[in-house]
Amino acid sequence: MMDVTRRGALMLAGAAAVPVGAALPAGMIAPDDEAGWARIAALYPQMGPVTQLEHGYWGNMALPVAEAHRAILARLNRDTSLYARRAMRKDQEVVKARAAQAMGVQPEEIGFCRNAAEALQALITQVQVVGEGDAILWSDSDYDTSHNAMRSLAKSRRARPVMINLPRAPTRDNVIAAYAAAIKATPKLKFVLLTHGTHKSGMVVPVAEIAALARAAGAMVLVDCAQSFRMRPFTIPDFGADAVVLNFHKWTGAPVGVAGFWIRPGAGPMIAPAAAEPDAKPDDVQAKLHQGTLDYAPQLTLPAALDFQDRVLPVPMKLARLQHLRNLWVKPLRGLSGLEIMVGDDPATFGAITSFRIAGHNSTADNIAITDRLLADYGVNTVHRTGLADGACVRVTPALFTTPDDCVKLVAALKDLVPKIAR
Repeated sequence: MMDVTRRGALMLAGAAAVPVGAALPAGMIAPDDEAGWARIAALYPQMGPVTQLEHGYWGNMALPVAEAHRAILARLNRDTSLYARRAMRKDQEVVKARAAQAMGVQPEEIGFCRNAAEALQALITQVQVVGEGDAILWSDSDYDTSHNAMRSLAKSRRARPVMINLPRAPTRDNVIAAYAAAIKATPKLKFVLLTHGTHKSGMVVPVAEIAALARAAGAMVLVDCAQSFRMRPFTIPDFGADAVVLNFHKWTGAPVGVAGFWIRPGAGPMIAPAAAEPDAKPDDVQAKLHQGTLDYAPQLTLPAALDFQDRVLPVPMKLARLQHLRNLWVKPLRGLSGLEIMVGDDPATFGAITSFRIAGHNSTADNIAITDRLLADYGVNTVHRTGLADGACVRVTPALFTTPDDCVKLVAALKDLVPKIAR
Protein backbone atom coordinates (compact mmCIF):
# COMPACT_ATOMS: atom_id res chain seq x y z
CA MET A 1 0.00 0.00 0.00
CA MET A 2 1.09 3.55 -0.69
CA ASP A 3 1.64 6.11 2.03
CA VAL A 4 1.90 9.85 1.45
CA THR A 5 5.35 10.81 0.26
CA ARG A 6 8.05 12.19 2.55
CA ARG A 7 7.89 15.51 0.71
CA GLY A 8 4.13 15.56 1.14
CA ALA A 9 4.44 14.72 4.82
CA LEU A 10 6.81 17.63 5.35
CA MET A 11 4.38 19.95 3.59
CA LEU A 12 1.58 18.64 5.79
CA ALA A 13 3.56 19.23 8.94
CA GLY A 14 4.06 22.85 7.92
CA ALA A 15 0.39 23.30 7.22
CA ALA A 16 -0.69 21.80 10.52
CA ALA A 17 1.59 24.13 12.47
CA VAL A 18 -0.40 27.25 11.55
CA PRO A 19 -1.65 29.28 14.58
CA VAL A 20 -4.69 27.97 16.36
CA GLY A 21 -8.21 29.36 16.02
CA ALA A 22 -9.81 30.30 19.34
CA ALA A 23 -12.94 28.23 18.74
CA LEU A 24 -11.11 25.14 17.54
CA PRO A 25 -9.08 22.47 19.32
CA ALA A 26 -5.34 22.96 19.58
CA GLY A 27 -3.45 22.35 16.35
CA MET A 28 -6.27 23.41 14.03
CA ILE A 29 -6.31 26.29 11.58
CA ALA A 30 -8.95 28.93 12.27
CA PRO A 31 -11.54 29.27 9.49
CA ASP A 32 -10.46 32.85 8.72
CA ASP A 33 -6.68 32.30 8.95
CA GLU A 34 -5.89 32.96 5.30
CA ALA A 35 -2.16 32.36 5.70
CA GLY A 36 -2.88 28.92 7.13
CA TRP A 37 -5.38 28.05 4.42
CA ALA A 38 -2.98 29.25 1.74
CA ARG A 39 -0.60 26.55 2.98
CA ILE A 40 -3.40 24.02 2.63
CA ALA A 41 -4.18 25.32 -0.87
CA ALA A 42 -0.54 24.74 -1.84
CA LEU A 43 -1.16 21.01 -1.33
CA TYR A 44 -3.77 20.98 -4.11
CA PRO A 45 -3.62 21.49 -7.89
CA GLN A 46 -3.72 25.15 -8.85
CA MET A 47 -6.98 26.17 -10.48
CA GLY A 48 -7.16 28.03 -13.78
CA PRO A 49 -8.55 31.51 -14.43
CA VAL A 50 -12.17 30.47 -13.84
CA THR A 51 -13.49 30.86 -10.29
CA GLN A 52 -14.56 27.30 -9.55
CA LEU A 53 -17.50 27.16 -7.12
CA GLU A 54 -18.87 23.75 -8.15
CA HIS A 55 -17.00 21.35 -5.90
CA GLY A 56 -20.01 19.19 -5.03
CA TYR A 57 -19.48 16.77 -7.93
CA TRP A 58 -16.23 15.30 -6.65
CA GLY A 59 -13.29 16.67 -4.69
CA ASN A 60 -9.74 17.34 -5.82
CA MET A 61 -7.12 14.91 -4.63
CA ALA A 62 -4.35 16.58 -2.65
CA LEU A 63 -0.97 16.37 -4.36
CA PRO A 64 0.40 13.59 -2.07
CA VAL A 65 -2.77 11.56 -2.62
CA ALA A 66 -2.58 12.05 -6.38
CA GLU A 67 1.04 10.87 -6.26
CA ALA A 68 0.00 7.72 -4.39
CA HIS A 69 -2.79 7.18 -6.92
CA ARG A 70 -0.36 7.42 -9.84
CA ALA A 71 1.94 4.86 -8.24
CA ILE A 72 -0.96 2.45 -7.72
CA LEU A 73 -2.12 2.92 -11.30
CA ALA A 74 1.40 2.21 -12.50
CA ARG A 75 1.53 -1.03 -10.53
CA LEU A 76 -1.86 -2.16 -11.80
CA ASN A 77 -0.82 -1.40 -15.35
CA ARG A 78 2.53 -3.14 -14.95
CA ASP A 79 1.60 -6.22 -12.93
CA THR A 80 -2.07 -6.71 -13.92
CA SER A 81 -3.33 -10.13 -12.83
CA LEU A 82 -0.08 -11.13 -11.15
CA TYR A 83 -0.87 -8.51 -8.53
CA ALA A 84 -4.67 -8.62 -8.75
CA ARG A 85 -4.99 -12.37 -8.20
CA ARG A 86 -2.37 -12.63 -5.48
CA ALA A 87 -1.17 -9.67 -3.41
CA MET A 88 -4.08 -7.31 -4.06
CA ARG A 89 -6.51 -9.23 -1.87
CA LYS A 90 -4.43 -8.45 1.23
CA ASP A 91 -4.21 -4.80 0.23
CA GLN A 92 -7.99 -4.70 -0.20
CA GLU A 93 -8.41 -6.06 3.31
CA VAL A 94 -6.26 -3.20 4.60
CA VAL A 95 -8.38 -0.73 2.63
CA LYS A 96 -11.59 -2.17 4.03
CA ALA A 97 -10.32 -1.98 7.60
CA ARG A 98 -9.21 1.62 7.11
CA ALA A 99 -12.53 2.61 5.55
CA ALA A 100 -14.47 0.96 8.36
CA GLN A 101 -12.37 2.78 10.93
CA ALA A 102 -13.19 6.11 9.27
CA MET A 103 -16.88 5.21 9.26
CA GLY A 104 -16.87 4.10 12.89
CA VAL A 105 -17.95 0.53 12.14
CA GLN A 106 -16.51 -2.97 11.66
CA PRO A 107 -15.02 -4.15 8.33
CA GLU A 108 -17.54 -6.95 7.89
CA GLU A 109 -20.37 -4.39 8.04
CA ILE A 110 -19.35 -2.48 4.89
CA GLY A 111 -19.15 -2.91 1.14
CA PHE A 112 -17.57 -0.90 -1.66
CA CYS A 113 -19.04 0.54 -4.84
CA ARG A 114 -18.06 3.11 -7.46
CA ASN A 115 -20.41 5.87 -6.31
CA ALA A 116 -23.26 6.41 -3.91
CA ALA A 117 -25.88 6.31 -6.67
CA GLU A 118 -24.82 2.76 -7.54
CA ALA A 119 -25.31 1.58 -3.97
CA LEU A 120 -28.60 3.45 -3.57
CA GLN A 121 -30.01 1.74 -6.67
CA ALA A 122 -28.98 -1.68 -5.39
CA LEU A 123 -30.08 -1.33 -1.78
CA ILE A 124 -33.41 0.33 -2.60
CA THR A 125 -34.50 -2.10 -5.29
CA GLN A 126 -33.36 -5.15 -3.30
CA VAL A 127 -35.21 -4.21 -0.08
CA GLN A 128 -37.10 -7.25 1.21
CA VAL A 129 -39.34 -5.69 3.86
CA VAL A 130 -41.80 -4.12 1.38
CA GLY A 131 -44.77 -6.05 0.07
CA GLU A 132 -48.09 -5.49 -1.63
CA GLY A 133 -50.10 -2.76 0.07
CA ASP A 134 -47.16 -1.45 2.09
CA ALA A 135 -45.93 2.15 1.81
CA ILE A 136 -42.51 3.66 1.15
CA LEU A 137 -41.51 7.27 1.85
CA TRP A 138 -38.98 9.74 0.45
CA SER A 139 -38.73 13.48 -0.26
CA ASP A 140 -38.17 15.87 -3.15
CA SER A 141 -34.72 16.65 -1.70
CA ASP A 142 -33.39 13.12 -2.18
CA TYR A 143 -31.00 12.27 -5.01
CA ASP A 144 -32.70 12.25 -8.41
CA THR A 145 -31.94 8.67 -9.41
CA SER A 146 -33.14 7.51 -6.00
CA HIS A 147 -36.60 8.85 -6.85
CA ASN A 148 -36.71 6.46 -9.79
CA ALA A 149 -35.43 3.58 -7.69
CA MET A 150 -38.13 4.21 -5.09
CA ARG A 151 -40.82 4.30 -7.77
CA SER A 152 -39.42 1.11 -9.27
CA LEU A 153 -39.54 -0.57 -5.86
CA ALA A 154 -43.14 0.52 -5.36
CA LYS A 155 -44.14 -0.76 -8.79
CA SER A 156 -42.41 -4.13 -8.45
CA ARG A 157 -43.88 -4.78 -4.98
CA ARG A 158 -47.28 -3.17 -5.61
CA ALA A 159 -46.53 -0.83 -2.74
CA ARG A 160 -47.74 2.74 -2.25
CA PRO A 161 -45.15 5.43 -3.08
CA VAL A 162 -45.29 8.52 -0.85
CA MET A 163 -43.07 11.47 -1.73
CA ILE A 164 -43.21 14.57 0.44
CA ASN A 165 -41.97 18.06 -0.33
CA LEU A 166 -39.73 19.59 2.30
CA PRO A 167 -40.49 23.16 3.42
CA ARG A 168 -39.32 25.89 1.07
CA ALA A 169 -37.51 27.65 3.92
CA PRO A 170 -36.20 24.57 5.75
CA THR A 171 -35.22 24.52 9.41
CA ARG A 172 -34.46 21.64 11.73
CA ASP A 173 -37.87 21.95 13.36
CA ASN A 174 -40.04 22.25 10.27
CA VAL A 175 -38.21 19.44 8.46
CA ILE A 176 -38.65 17.11 11.44
CA ALA A 177 -42.30 18.18 11.60
CA ALA A 178 -42.81 17.44 7.90
CA TYR A 179 -41.43 13.93 8.22
CA ALA A 180 -43.25 13.31 11.51
CA ALA A 181 -46.55 14.27 9.91
CA ALA A 182 -45.89 12.05 6.89
CA ILE A 183 -44.87 9.08 9.04
CA LYS A 184 -47.98 9.48 11.19
CA ALA A 185 -50.24 9.82 8.15
CA THR A 186 -48.86 6.78 6.30
CA PRO A 187 -50.22 3.41 7.41
CA LYS A 188 -48.18 0.28 6.71
CA LEU A 189 -45.03 2.31 6.24
CA LYS A 190 -42.16 -0.15 5.74
CA PHE A 191 -39.28 1.76 4.18
CA VAL A 192 -37.97 5.34 4.44
CA LEU A 193 -35.16 6.97 2.47
CA LEU A 194 -33.47 9.97 4.12
CA THR A 195 -30.73 12.25 2.79
CA HIS A 196 -28.41 13.85 5.33
CA GLY A 197 -26.75 16.57 3.25
CA THR A 198 -29.04 17.40 0.35
CA HIS A 199 -27.32 18.02 -2.98
CA LYS A 200 -30.05 20.34 -4.24
CA SER A 201 -30.53 23.11 -1.67
CA GLY A 202 -27.67 22.19 0.66
CA MET A 203 -29.94 21.63 3.67
CA VAL A 204 -28.52 19.28 6.31
CA VAL A 205 -31.45 17.18 7.45
CA PRO A 206 -31.70 16.07 11.12
CA VAL A 207 -31.61 12.45 10.07
CA ALA A 208 -31.10 10.82 13.47
CA GLU A 209 -34.28 12.33 14.87
CA ILE A 210 -36.32 11.38 11.80
CA ALA A 211 -34.85 7.88 11.60
CA ALA A 212 -35.90 7.28 15.20
CA LEU A 213 -39.48 8.27 14.33
CA ALA A 214 -39.52 6.03 11.27
CA ARG A 215 -38.10 3.00 13.00
CA ALA A 216 -40.50 3.47 15.91
CA ALA A 217 -43.28 3.26 13.32
CA GLY A 218 -41.89 -0.05 12.09
CA ALA A 219 -40.07 1.17 8.98
CA MET A 220 -36.63 0.28 7.71
CA VAL A 221 -34.43 3.37 7.21
CA LEU A 222 -31.79 3.94 4.52
CA VAL A 223 -29.64 7.09 4.79
CA ASP A 224 -27.76 8.78 1.95
CA CYS A 225 -24.84 10.78 3.37
CA ALA A 226 -22.88 11.09 0.12
CA GLN A 227 -22.61 14.88 0.49
CA SER A 228 -21.88 15.02 4.21
CA PHE A 229 -19.46 12.19 5.01
CA ARG A 230 -16.15 13.66 6.19
CA MET A 231 -17.56 17.17 5.83
CA ARG A 232 -19.44 16.98 9.12
CA PRO A 233 -18.23 15.15 12.23
CA PHE A 234 -20.22 11.95 12.75
CA THR A 235 -19.87 8.20 12.60
CA ILE A 236 -22.22 6.06 10.55
CA PRO A 237 -24.06 4.46 13.52
CA ASP A 238 -24.96 7.96 14.78
CA PHE A 239 -27.87 8.05 12.34
CA GLY A 240 -29.63 5.10 13.95
CA ALA A 241 -30.40 3.75 10.48
CA ASP A 242 -30.53 0.23 9.08
CA ALA A 243 -28.28 1.04 6.12
CA VAL A 244 -26.17 4.01 5.03
CA VAL A 245 -24.60 4.96 1.69
CA LEU A 246 -21.67 7.39 1.30
CA ASN A 247 -19.02 8.67 -1.09
CA PHE A 248 -15.27 8.73 -0.53
CA HIS A 249 -14.54 10.88 -3.59
CA LYS A 250 -16.30 14.03 -2.39
CA TRP A 251 -15.11 15.30 1.00
CA THR A 252 -12.64 12.50 1.72
CA GLY A 253 -10.47 13.48 -1.25
CA ALA A 254 -10.07 10.00 -2.73
CA PRO A 255 -9.98 9.48 -6.52
CA VAL A 256 -13.26 9.47 -8.42
CA GLY A 257 -14.78 6.01 -8.38
CA VAL A 258 -14.84 4.90 -4.75
CA ALA A 259 -17.83 4.91 -2.41
CA GLY A 260 -19.19 2.65 0.28
CA PHE A 261 -22.23 1.38 2.10
CA TRP A 262 -22.96 -0.01 5.54
CA ILE A 263 -25.66 -2.35 6.78
CA ARG A 264 -26.50 -2.54 10.45
CA PRO A 265 -25.53 -5.85 12.06
CA GLY A 266 -28.61 -8.04 11.97
CA ALA A 267 -30.22 -6.05 9.14
CA GLY A 268 -28.64 -8.06 6.32
CA PRO A 269 -31.79 -10.11 5.61
CA MET A 270 -33.68 -6.86 4.94
CA ILE A 271 -31.80 -6.52 1.64
CA ALA A 272 -31.51 -9.31 -0.93
CA PRO A 273 -28.13 -10.17 -2.42
CA ALA A 274 -27.30 -9.03 -5.93
CA ALA A 275 -28.59 -11.24 -8.73
CA ALA A 276 -25.01 -12.34 -9.37
CA GLU A 277 -24.67 -13.54 -5.75
CA PRO A 278 -27.66 -15.89 -5.26
CA ASP A 279 -25.91 -18.13 -2.73
CA ALA A 280 -24.56 -15.35 -0.53
CA LYS A 281 -25.24 -15.43 3.19
CA PRO A 282 -27.78 -12.82 4.39
CA ASP A 283 -25.12 -10.96 6.38
CA ASP A 284 -22.63 -10.75 3.48
CA VAL A 285 -22.70 -6.99 2.94
CA GLN A 286 -20.57 -6.82 -0.20
CA ALA A 287 -22.81 -9.43 -1.85
CA LYS A 288 -25.61 -6.85 -1.96
CA LEU A 289 -23.68 -5.20 -4.80
CA HIS A 290 -21.59 -7.29 -7.18
CA GLN A 291 -18.58 -5.25 -8.27
CA GLY A 292 -17.05 -7.41 -10.99
CA THR A 293 -13.85 -6.12 -12.55
CA LEU A 294 -13.38 -2.39 -12.02
CA ASP A 295 -10.74 0.29 -11.70
CA TYR A 296 -9.15 -0.84 -8.44
CA ALA A 297 -6.91 2.21 -8.06
CA PRO A 298 -9.47 4.50 -6.37
CA GLN A 299 -10.20 1.94 -3.65
CA LEU A 300 -6.52 1.16 -3.15
CA THR A 301 -5.73 4.88 -2.84
CA LEU A 302 -8.34 5.41 -0.12
CA PRO A 303 -5.95 4.86 2.84
CA ALA A 304 -3.63 7.56 1.47
CA ALA A 305 -6.58 9.96 1.23
CA LEU A 306 -7.74 9.16 4.76
CA ASP A 307 -4.20 9.48 6.14
CA PHE A 308 -3.86 12.89 4.51
CA GLN A 309 -7.20 14.05 5.88
CA ASP A 310 -6.50 12.81 9.39
CA ARG A 311 -3.09 14.49 9.52
CA VAL A 312 -3.98 17.80 7.89
CA LEU A 313 -7.73 18.31 7.65
CA PRO A 314 -9.62 17.16 10.76
CA VAL A 315 -13.32 17.17 10.00
CA PRO A 316 -14.30 19.94 12.48
CA MET A 317 -11.64 22.18 10.95
CA LYS A 318 -12.88 21.43 7.43
CA LEU A 319 -16.48 22.13 8.37
CA ALA A 320 -15.60 25.44 10.03
CA ARG A 321 -13.69 26.60 6.95
CA LEU A 322 -16.38 25.52 4.49
CA GLN A 323 -19.11 27.21 6.54
CA HIS A 324 -16.97 30.36 6.74
CA LEU A 325 -16.55 30.43 2.95
CA ARG A 326 -20.25 29.79 2.46
CA ASN A 327 -21.11 32.68 4.77
CA LEU A 328 -18.76 35.01 2.91
CA TRP A 329 -21.07 34.93 -0.11
CA VAL A 330 -24.42 34.17 1.53
CA LYS A 331 -24.53 36.87 4.19
CA PRO A 332 -23.81 39.87 1.90
CA LEU A 333 -26.51 38.64 -0.50
CA ARG A 334 -29.24 37.67 1.94
CA GLY A 335 -32.03 40.17 1.55
CA LEU A 336 -31.06 41.19 -1.98
CA SER A 337 -34.31 41.87 -3.82
CA GLY A 338 -35.07 39.12 -6.31
CA LEU A 339 -32.68 36.57 -4.79
CA GLU A 340 -33.76 33.60 -2.68
CA ILE A 341 -31.07 31.96 -0.53
CA MET A 342 -32.47 28.50 -0.02
CA VAL A 343 -30.98 27.56 3.36
CA GLY A 344 -30.93 29.54 6.60
CA ASP A 345 -27.95 30.46 8.77
CA ASP A 346 -28.25 27.87 11.55
CA PRO A 347 -24.83 26.10 11.40
CA ALA A 348 -26.56 22.79 12.09
CA THR A 349 -28.40 23.06 8.77
CA PHE A 350 -25.63 23.72 6.24
CA GLY A 351 -22.09 22.81 5.27
CA ALA A 352 -20.32 23.83 2.08
CA ILE A 353 -23.37 23.75 -0.18
CA THR A 354 -26.02 26.44 -0.43
CA SER A 355 -28.21 27.07 -3.45
CA PHE A 356 -30.02 30.16 -4.66
CA ARG A 357 -32.90 30.98 -6.95
CA ILE A 358 -33.54 34.20 -8.86
CA ALA A 359 -37.15 35.39 -8.82
CA GLY A 360 -39.12 34.24 -11.83
CA HIS A 361 -36.49 31.70 -12.89
CA ASN A 362 -37.80 28.34 -11.70
CA SER A 363 -37.36 26.15 -14.76
CA THR A 364 -34.42 23.94 -15.61
CA ALA A 365 -33.72 26.00 -18.72
CA ASP A 366 -33.77 29.22 -16.68
CA ASN A 367 -31.18 27.93 -14.25
CA ILE A 368 -28.93 26.46 -16.91
CA ALA A 369 -28.99 29.89 -18.53
CA ILE A 370 -28.03 31.53 -15.22
CA THR A 371 -25.05 29.22 -14.75
CA ASP A 372 -24.00 29.82 -18.35
CA ARG A 373 -24.19 33.57 -17.83
CA LEU A 374 -22.27 33.47 -14.56
CA LEU A 375 -19.50 31.61 -16.34
CA ALA A 376 -19.47 33.61 -19.58
CA ASP A 377 -19.95 37.11 -18.14
CA TYR A 378 -18.37 36.84 -14.70
CA GLY A 379 -15.98 33.87 -14.86
CA VAL A 380 -17.74 31.96 -12.05
CA ASN A 381 -18.58 28.27 -12.42
CA THR A 382 -21.69 26.92 -10.64
CA VAL A 383 -24.26 24.24 -11.48
CA HIS A 384 -28.03 24.08 -11.82
CA ARG A 385 -30.01 21.54 -9.77
CA THR A 386 -33.49 20.22 -10.44
CA GLY A 387 -36.12 18.12 -8.70
CA LEU A 388 -37.33 20.34 -5.88
CA ALA A 389 -41.08 20.85 -5.79
CA ASP A 390 -40.73 24.63 -5.97
CA GLY A 391 -38.43 24.61 -8.98
CA ALA A 392 -34.84 24.45 -10.14
CA CYS A 393 -32.01 26.40 -8.55
CA VAL A 394 -28.29 27.15 -8.79
CA ARG A 395 -25.88 25.40 -6.41
CA VAL A 396 -22.72 26.97 -5.02
CA THR A 397 -20.07 24.76 -3.41
CA PRO A 398 -16.69 26.13 -2.29
CA ALA A 399 -13.69 23.90 -1.62
CA LEU A 400 -11.10 24.07 1.12
CA PHE A 401 -8.75 25.98 -1.17
CA THR A 402 -11.43 28.47 -2.25
CA THR A 403 -10.39 32.00 -1.29
CA PRO A 404 -12.41 34.91 0.10
CA ASP A 405 -11.77 36.70 -3.19
CA ASP A 406 -13.60 33.89 -4.98
CA CYS A 407 -16.63 34.49 -2.76
CA VAL A 408 -16.43 38.26 -3.25
CA LYS A 409 -16.41 37.68 -7.01
CA LEU A 410 -19.67 35.71 -6.77
CA VAL A 411 -21.25 38.40 -4.60
CA ALA A 412 -20.36 41.09 -7.14
CA ALA A 413 -21.65 38.94 -10.00
CA LEU A 414 -25.04 38.33 -8.40
CA LYS A 415 -25.44 41.93 -7.27
CA ASP A 416 -25.01 42.88 -10.90
CA LEU A 417 -26.99 40.04 -12.49
CA VAL A 418 -30.02 39.67 -10.21
CA PRO A 419 -31.45 43.20 -10.71
CA LYS A 420 -31.11 42.72 -14.46
CA ILE A 421 -33.06 39.48 -14.78
CA ALA A 422 -35.29 39.03 -11.69
CA ARG A 423 -38.98 39.03 -12.60
